Amino acid sequence: MAKTLKDLSREELMNTIRELKFAALDLNLYLDTHPECKPALNDYNNITSDLKAVISVYESKYAPLTNFGGAESKYPWAWTNEPWPWESGE
Repeated sequence: MAKTLKDLSREELMNTIRELKFAALDLNLYLDTHPECKPALNDYNNITSDLKAVISVYESKYAPLTNFGGAESKYPWAWTNEPWPWESGE
C-alpha cells in the first residue's frame, strides 16, 4: 500500500520538499528563457501545488519552515524547536 503524505516521516517529508523545490527552481529557470512553453508552465504549476501541500503537512506535524508570517505556529511557539529543517543528520 502506498504511503500518503501524512504517513511520511519527518525526513521523508523534508526530502520531498527539497526535491520539489529543486524541480520548481529548475522549471523557473527554464521558463525565464522559454516563457511560452505551456507544458513547462503546467509542470511548474503542478509542482508548486504539490510543494504547498507537502509543506502544509510538514508544518502541521512538526513546525514552521519559515518565520515572519510564512506559516502559523502551534502552541507553544514552535519556531525555535529543534531540530532545524536543515539539521537532518545527512
